[in-house]
Amino acid sequence: MVATHQFDAQARNMVDLQLRRRGLRDERVLEAMRLVPRHEFVPAELTYAAYEDRPLPIGEHETISQPYIVAAMTEAARVTATDKALEIGGGSGYQAAILAQLCASVCMVEINPRLAQESRQRLERLGYANVKVFEGDGSEGLAAEAPYDVIIVSAGTPGISPILIGQMAEGARLVAPVGGLHQQQLLLLYKEGGEITTRHLDACKFVPLIGKGGWAGGS
Repeated sequence: MVATHQFDAQARNMVDLQLRRRGLRDERVLEAMRLVPRHEFVPAELTYAAYEDRPLPIGEHETISQPYIVAAMTEAARVTATDKALEIGGGSGYQAAILAQLCASVCMVEINPRLAQESRQRLERLGYANVKVFEGDGSEGLAAEAPYDVIIVSAGTPGISPILIGQMAEGARLVAPVGGLHQQQLLLLYKEGGEITTRHLDACKFVPLIGKGGWAGGS
């Protein structure tokens, strides 16, 4: 994994000005946000904007999320070093790389074939050997690799599939943006004693999660 990079000063500023000042406090998450080279996960023509306080387009009608949202979702998930994580709607692989810095293994699912292949190659090149990238509909999870300690859904969904909830290990945390096509709210689900509790977090806006457990065709 990358230890430092040419945009280290911009990454440190991002952490200090966009994350700490907004109340994020998990030092492991903040360090992961500093270390992962965000500029590697955006198109070359947008490298200059990689550490700015906004989402960026990555092609195929998808985006890389605003740094604060990535960090907030990761902090909410309370990722530990022994966790197995699933990310749904992986896009360019940035959230998966953040998770890879923090936990034992990551499964990332991306429905777009080009983005999935590019993410696989990118993560391998950057040394994230504990990430496996799967191409396909992840809206109902990835049963073949279940159960998971952490699940992060990186696209907006009208609801959380019971099939996906069924892939949560005991003690698992699931973070997802749930709502309409144009506005959602982050939800944190926690599984304890086989029961699910739900906590409402920030309002947010994500591109739609396409698939059986999300938006069919994005409409």
